[in-house]
Amino acid sequence: MSEALPLGAHDGSAAALVGKLRMADRSMVEVLSDHPGELVRTDSPNFLCSVLPTHWRCNKTLPIAFKVVALGDIPDGTLVTVMAGNDENYSAELRNATAAVKNQVARFNDLRFVGRSGR
Repeated sequence: MSEALPLGAHDGSAAALVGKLRMADRSMVEVLSDHPGELVRTDSPNFLCSVLPTHWRCNKTLPIAFKVVALGDIPDGTLVTVMAGNDENYSAELRNATAAVKNQVARFNDLRFVGRSGR
C-alpha cells in the first residue's frame, strides 16, 4: 500500500484505492477474529500485538508469549525489538525484547519487565 490517496479526486482510481484500504482493514478484522481477546491494535496500522496483563511483577516471565503480528509481508528472520513506557517512565527496561519474525509473527517467549516497568 505505497500508493497515496489523491486529495480531492473523485475518479475511479480513488475508489479503487479506497477498496484496497478496506481490504486491508478486513484482513486486520479477520486476524483479530481469529485470535479473540489475544491481540490488540497498535499505533501502527500494519501491526497487532498481544494483550499485556494489567499488572505484572518485575523480572517475571509473562504468562503467555508476547507476539507482534505483521499484517504486511515481512521476510522471515527480520529482527523485531519492542519498547514499553507510560507517562511516568517513558522507556522501561526490558529483557529479551528482540525476536525474529517467522510467518509474519515475532514471538517473545521470555519478555521481562525489569525494575519499574513503566506499563
